[in-house]
Amino acid sequence: MTELRTADVLASGFTFAESPRWHDGAFWFSDFHDGCVCRLGPDNKVTKIVEVPGEPSGLGWLPSGDMLIVSMQHRQLMKFDGNNLTQYADLSHIATWHCNDMVVDKAGHAYVGNFGAAWDPEKPPSPTKLACVRPDRSVIVAAADLVFPNGMVISDDSKTLYVAETRANRISVFDIQKDGSLANRKIWAEVESGPDGMCLDAEGMLWVALPMSGEVQRISAGGKVHYRVKPTADMPVACMLGGPDRHHLYITTSFNGTPEQMVSQRRSRIESIEVPAVRAGRP
Repeated sequence: MTELRTADVLASGFTFAESPRWHDGAFWFSDFHDGCVCRLGPDNKVTKIVEVPGEPSGLGWLPSGDMLIVSMQHRQLMKFDGNNLTQYADLSHIATWHCNDMVVDKAGHAYVGNFGAAWDPEKPPSPTKLACVRPDRSVIVAAADLVFPNGMVISDDSKTLYVAETRANRISVFDIQKDGSLANRKIWAEVESGPDGMCLDAEGMLWVALPMSGEVQRISAGGKVHYRVKPTADMPVACMLGGPDRHHLYITTSFNGTPEQMVSQRRSRIESIEVPAVRAGRP
């Protein structure tokens, strides 16, 4: 039986904290229903960085240092240069419903997932496409027939992309081609419930948020669970390894409520715990 540990709360009072990132010595995240991207500094002080229309989700950075932000409802990729927020790419011809998470590689290829269709647990999921926005801002279909592509990770050598297929209860893996497209798809692991946000460690294992299981699990290829972390309350949405030593696990949490309830109750939190792993890859 793998050990189960409980994280500590760093900050609270958010509507739906998502897309955690460790960047430039600080923790960054989107808060969906407040429509903003935030930064949590070393002193645990939260600063609102930029407001984003259409609900912000996935975050990443270009080689230039400019930040890319997914606008979920508008199905657009936005760029923030520290002063101005502008449209970077339109994804509406590929994304068949709201966009969600994103990962950006070292060269500036941005991979963006989407729901596939309006969320309805009573209906079977609709397979959809994964978009890739190239460094020249052209948009291509990187891969097709994915079931709610969500959290994504790119290996240190930039050759492999992992994607959580939330409504298929699995994590798939692809070889990244020079043009940004994806090939040689394989199932990396089947998991016990829908995987959401995730990150990679230096031993090649994924740390995966499983909202319906109420845990973040450290998983190796094939699905073996090596470590389990539980948030203090509610459910984990996404996770990120970071901190000055790269082995603190940060978790964003929420609860299974309506957007109106999330806004009124503001129960979403940022939690953290030291773990026996070191961050690798991107994000």
